[in-house]
Amino acid sequence: MIYGLETIFTLFLALIAFVIVIAAQVYLSSTYKKGKEVRNSVGLSGCEVARKILDSNGLTDVYVVQTEGTLSDHYDPKRKVIRLSKDIFHGTTVAAAAVAAHECGHAIQDKDNYTFMRIRGALVPFVNLITYIGYIALIISLFAGITGYLTISIGLIIVALVFQFITLPVEFDASRRALNEIERLSLVAPNEHELSKTVLRAAALTYVASLISTILDLLRLVIMFNDRD
Repeated sequence: MIYGLETIFTLFLALIAFVIVIAAQVYLSSTYKKGKEVRNSVGLSGCEVARKILDSNGLTDVYVVQTEGTLSDHYDPKRKVIRLSKDIFHGTTVAAAAVAAHECGHAIQDKDNYTFMRIRGALVPFVNLITYIGYIALIISLFAGITGYLTISIGLIIVALVFQFITLPVEFDASRRALNEIERLSLVAPNEHELSKTVLRAAALTYVASLISTILDLLRLVIMFNDRD
């Protein structure tokens, strides 16, 4: 079977998008593993790091609890809760301190009414609704031909792309705040600051990789749409 240049190019774009995401995940995993192998010289667990940052910023009403999973750590702005995975909650490593501090960065953003966080929060219900409707429409469009399928797919990816663009500054700013708090409160030893920064940078790169991958997917679908005839 002989494929056209457009088909080959779209397959190439799909491959590049896949490689970028996988490479970012591998980098995050290896960096996180390195951070887990270095004990925090200050001796604080992730939970204790989070509690110190929160209390120092007047966020005594924000709770820190343990949750299931690996790297499932997140801040819940509705319930004012920071959920840390077991390794982060109990861990006394540089990685645990960095991840816990990052989630506290989100709590501080919430307190400061950080613009991009507010926009992202407002978009979540809309994105969820559009995605839900979109997937139903995709199933229906399978009976309407490739044009309908591609049109809906492009629309869904554009919605995801907008959400990712808003998420990027939220995550980078949370890491910046985390590093400031780690240094200000001496939550890790001075010689461990660089490793903390590396762990947070690796996590941020996964969002960048996801954004680039989505852009490539959008380009691939647009090419397929233009070449549908």
